[in-house]
Amino acid sequence: MEQRAWRTVIALTTRLPAALDTQLQRESGITHFEYFVMTLLSEEPGHRLQLSELAQKANASLSRLSHVISKLERLGWAERVSISGRRGAQAVLTDEGFRKVTEAAPGYLETVRGLVFDGLDKDQTTELLELGEAMLQQLDKGMARGVGRSGRPNSHLDFDRRENR
Repeated sequence: MEQRAWRTVIALTTRLPAALDTQLQRESGITHFEYFVMTLLSEEPGHRLQLSELAQKANASLSRLSHVISKLERLGWAERVSISGRRGAQAVLTDEGFRKVTEAAPGYLETVRGLVFDGLDKDQTTELLELGEAMLQQLDKGMARGVGRSGRPNSHLDFDRRENR
């Protein structure tokens, strides 16, 4: 049962982002990750956030985020602002970037509903939230212990030897 559940998680984590990417690129000319980053910035006071904090909220490496911010800067949708007296910089969503993310939102939300939430009732949506939060909590705990890092044996992933849980 674990193997089947895991394969379902893999299918969701690969197919859903691909479908969202397709919709956003077709309708708005942006990737799902670019949209996500701009959405995170749009929700912050002043539409700005320290790059390291934005990377954490976007579940991305600072390097990946930096590449995306550079692209958004070239498009006029974001800018980097140095923080006087401190290390690092802030990403700031421009007015044009805010318009872009606002224009993309209705199609994105319609796609998310059509691909996910239209197939779930209220109880299943609550269950999805609870399962997702539990999985993220376990992911954070496992990563804090070093699970998933190189040099660590992966015997705990041998699905065939484990009993149904």
